[in-house]
Amino acid sequence: MEVFLWFYPLLLQLILLSIPVDCGHHKQPLRPPATPNLTDQFSHLSFQEGYSVVWGGPNNVQQLDGGNLVKLILDNSSGSGFISQDDFYYGFFSAAIKLPASYSAGVVVAFYTSNAEVFPHTHDELDLEFLGHTKRKEWVLQTNVYGNGSVHMGREERFHLWFDPSADFHEYSILWNYNHAVFLVDNIPIREIIHTQVMGLQYPSKPMSVYSTIWDGSDWATEGGTYPVDYRFAPFVASYTSLELDGCVWNPTQSAPLCSYRPQPTNPIDGPQFKSLDPTQRAGMEWVRSRLMTYSYCHDSSRYPTAPPECQRPSRSTENHVYDHVFEQEEPLTRTQFAKYSRMKFSIPPSKRIPKPNQDMGLERRAYGQW
Repeated sequence: MEVFLWFYPLLLQLILLSIPVDCGHHKQPLRPPATPNLTDQFSHLSFQEGYSVVWGGPNNVQQLDGGNLVKLILDNSSGSGFISQDDFYYGFFSAAIKLPASYSAGVVVAFYTSNAEVFPHTHDELDLEFLGHTKRKEWVLQTNVYGNGSVHMGREERFHLWFDPSADFHEYSILWNYNHAVFLVDNIPIREIIHTQVMGLQYPSKPMSVYSTIWDGSDWATEGGTYPVDYRFAPFVASYTSLELDGCVWNPTQSAPLCSYRPQPTNPIDGPQFKSLDPTQRAGMEWVRSRLMTYSYCHDSSRYPTAPPECQRPSRSTENHVYDHVFEQEEPLTRTQFAKYSRMKFSIPPSKRIPKPNQDMGLERRAYGQW
């Protein structure tokens, strides 16, 4: 009996040590590969130099530090948003954003380009949408693209992030030119949309404004609308700094600038460095997509029984051979793994993100050219 009493604590300790333990936030953080810092090549603007308030009063859009820090606020009275003062035929658009730190289910923070107010039926759009969650660290980043009003053809892809986006500022960028559109997080490409004949007019080709908004997406944003916004946790605050806007600006005194119709090597946004991803950028994109992508429309067979043409693997002999590289690294992400996401709800039409424009907002119909 005495031997058992002596041995029992030791046995219990051995059993406990043999049980796997989930260290949760104590796990080593993921470290993506190093990539070129594109954001270092462009100047920062104050809010007044590049943007105007498009939605929400002074209590919901706060400018601090001379406009170098901006806060968009969602509360039970209103959401809020801002719009670029210029429209762009293409460009590099970036902001360092810190997302709301509280319970954020149903909340949507969007940083995107669009011309929906000018072309309500044939609009173009490039989206970075942050979807709130029931747990602080579980924000989901959704990307999407529309071209020529292709809202019937959702091209959503969703990602988890390798950091807590509410703990500090992180850079989120959109590169858009004649050759491709790229979404980047902390200068690491996470998605590339290549301008090919396969996409045709569904590649964004008309001038767009740059927006950012925070709004109530209760009916779809978090687990298909299961968890709506809980305003007991309001206000929800998204903070912005390091604003960057650079590209081919639409000139209202001309029908269209030269840069809207063909690539210009002298323009940094359309020069050699921005024409395609370099090997380190492609390695960074593969790292993100193979580890952190949770949904891609290309793998959603219930939604698209026949894969959209740009999702189909091309022949290596074609000029679009770059797709092979992307698809090879996504091979582990099979349709089976994406099956649980097949009943997800996606974004509501862009026109519902902000109130209908009025004359005070300075949004008027304009004759834009396109590529």
